Amino acid sequence: MRNYLLLSALLCQTAMAQEQAPMVLQYDKPATYFEESLPIGNGKLGALVYGGTDDDIIYLNDITLWTGKPVDRNLDADAHKWIPAIREALFKEDYKLADSLQLHVQGPNSQYYQPLGTLHIKDLGLGEITKYQRTLDIDSAIVRDSYKRNGKLITREYFASNPDKLIAIRLRGDINCQIALTAQVPHQVKSTLGQLVMTGHATGNPQESTHFCTMLSVKTDGEMAASDSSLTISKAKEAIIYIVNETSFNGFDKHPVREGANYLEMVTNDMWHTQNMTFDEFYARHLVDYKAIYDRVKIRLSGKTSYTSNARYPSLTTDQLLLDYTNGGQQIPYLEELYFQFGRYLLISSSRTKNVPANLQGLWAPQLWSPWRGNYTVNINLEENYWPAFVANMAEMAEPLDGFIAGLAANGKYTAKNYYNISEGWCSSHNSDIWAMTNPVGEKNESPEWSNWNMGGAWLVNTLWERYQFTQDKEYLRNTAYPLMKGAAQFCLRWLIENPKQPGELITAPSTSPENEYKTDKGYHGTTCYGGTADLAIIRELFINTIAAGKILGQKNKEMEQALAKLHPYTIGHMGDLNEWYFDWDDWDFQHRHQSHLIGLYPGNHLTDATLQKAAERSLEIKGDKTTGWSTGWRINLWARLHKPEQAYHIYQKLLTPIAPRGSKGAIWKNWHKGGGTYPNLFDAHPPFQIDGNFGGTAGVCEMLMQSSLKDGKATIELLPAAAKAWKEGHVSGLCARGGYEVSFEWKGGYVRNCSIKAKNAGTITLMYNGQQKTVKFKAGQTQNIKTW
Repeated sequence: MRNYLLLSALLCQTAMAQEQAPMVLQYDKPATYFEESLPIGNGKLGALVYGGTDDDIIYLNDITLWTGKPVDRNLDADAHKWIPAIREALFKEDYKLADSLQLHVQGPNSQYYQPLGTLHIKDLGLGEITKYQRTLDIDSAIVRDSYKRNGKLITREYFASNPDKLIAIRLRGDINCQIALTAQVPHQVKSTLGQLVMTGHATGNPQESTHFCTMLSVKTDGEMAASDSSLTISKAKEAIIYIVNETSFNGFDKHPVREGANYLEMVTNDMWHTQNMTFDEFYARHLVDYKAIYDRVKIRLSGKTSYTSNARYPSLTTDQLLLDYTNGGQQIPYLEELYFQFGRYLLISSSRTKNVPANLQGLWAPQLWSPWRGNYTVNINLEENYWPAFVANMAEMAEPLDGFIAGLAANGKYTAKNYYNISEGWCSSHNSDIWAMTNPVGEKNESPEWSNWNMGGAWLVNTLWERYQFTQDKEYLRNTAYPLMKGAAQFCLRWLIENPKQPGELITAPSTSPENEYKTDKGYHGTTCYGGTADLAIIRELFINTIAAGKILGQKNKEMEQALAKLHPYTIGHMGDLNEWYFDWDDWDFQHRHQSHLIGLYPGNHLTDATLQKAAERSLEIKGDKTTGWSTGWRINLWARLHKPEQAYHIYQKLLTPIAPRGSKGAIWKNWHKGGGTYPNLFDAHPPFQIDGNFGGTAGVCEMLMQSSLKDGKATIELLPAAAKAWKEGHVSGLCARGGYEVSFEWKGGYVRNCSIKAKNAGTITLMYNGQQKTVKFKAGQTQNIKTW
């Protein structure tokens, strides 16, 4: 079995090499800052490898380690009494009063995602360090580093296995080291010969917080000694470290102590499992599991020989490639391909835990108090995390979102009642956490611009509809997606009110446009309004999709159809842009990072009117191209959806702007930039790090290369709808299209030359390419090679 697995992995690597260049991040020095470290993850356990020579620091994370406990569903049970007063103020155009009253309709902020621990591997050897190298091989999901000390080679390998629930590290060479575990959260460590055990809990009352147990074991051919909290290895040629961890988290509605998982028994079983196989066997199992997902999509954004013919790029470090790309003005297709596949690697590595999706930092958080609590920000960021999941052929990675949304729905029906006096359906707000909190946040003293927003559930369920669109899994639609979509839509039906300014119209009140601020015609600078375009865009998209889903399942939604027809329409402003507010007000900041009123264009699909698309284009022009990382990722997709290839490519280039790590000092960083872009380890710079920009960038490349739509069961697939002139030729395989199709094609001189499409089910598509279109019929499971040239 072991030889078979290794052979399978080797064959996978060989096949991949024929279609794309090796996808490797490489560096010639250890990481000093978090933004230089290299991430590994199995969807639950993660690590950030710094690769130091004297002290190799490795930050550890478990995606289920959060502060807090299940939410109090009776919280702020009478907060809804303020809604009529807010509406009265709004319709009297007293926006200042409305802003102040909104504070009464706020609950607590989210809990914190916290780091698990820190592993130190201290090299006890002495002497000069030379020839240091550090790599992350995306194709094989493994980090390696090596160096010479006194001329003797030391190598290290690190990977995180999903099938075996462990992190494995192998040291080879002249090994004399000390291994120690510590943590920033409350903890204690005990050592025995060959093993370290760390127990602790998330910050807070130990009777009210999630507990954990981390076990580390060492196998070596050298001598080993144990101290109070560390292990020392000497005179070894090889040492293998296995790390396993379990927490007491047992679900969003289970108390982590009184109803917690039996984490001590679970972690003990995990550690016993490490005795069953060798390092190579664990790695082979990891590789087969990972590549079964990763290898589905290959990409080349240049000629077949561009990577190998230019010897300079393989020899340059990844951070130098970033500098050359922006500061040197060089087009480097390899870096563009690498960033695309890195996004896929990150999603596979951070989103494989049932009911616990990737958070703002995926699962990689070295700080005790992560920026923005490391939470789920549901007014764009959590949604953006999953934009590449379906089109980039990783549908399973979105499964954790299904259970999470179900948790939001369970809690959200109480939020709907307590804060809005609505007894039908459910809602979710700006922030959430592992406990699926849904209340509006802000703690009664923070700005309504982000605190008082209840469209999170209404937007988030569209990811469920997207899964159906791509997979055509009707049972999933019936049992999972539709009930959650219907519940979110029911809340919106009751939240909408008749517009007193225009009888017969439906609007929301109070309303905000996420994190944005307006200036009225009277000069008031505020956030609370009525009939905000973003609210209505989200509701419009939700109603359209829920009605369509109902028809597929034989369900009627007459009230929803009637409400959809009454929604206040889009309007165009005095600058020719799509209005973000009910009135033709200016944004307080014209270049604001959010563009929530364009949701109907992307990720939604309903903003198809040519005049409105032109206004959306004008909105993007006014926004400009200088913004945060995640917003840059979104704008790539918006420009691509508008079929503007050069603008989309320009924004993709902006996403690859080299950003210096936070707190970095010294001449080495003088040519690095600040603001939104990409850190040396290719993490997205909001700044600080937010992983959503990585995922938005990967989705954006897909949107530039292929777009698809599905209406009444008929699919349309368009090839190269927004491919930039810089991508004169290339190849992509394995992209997924709505309707259940898998598409591969190559192009040259901007024209599609060959195309192969595999159909999951029988169906008919309209294929658009090279300025023409063709109707193609498929049988279930059929693959057709379509002549395009």
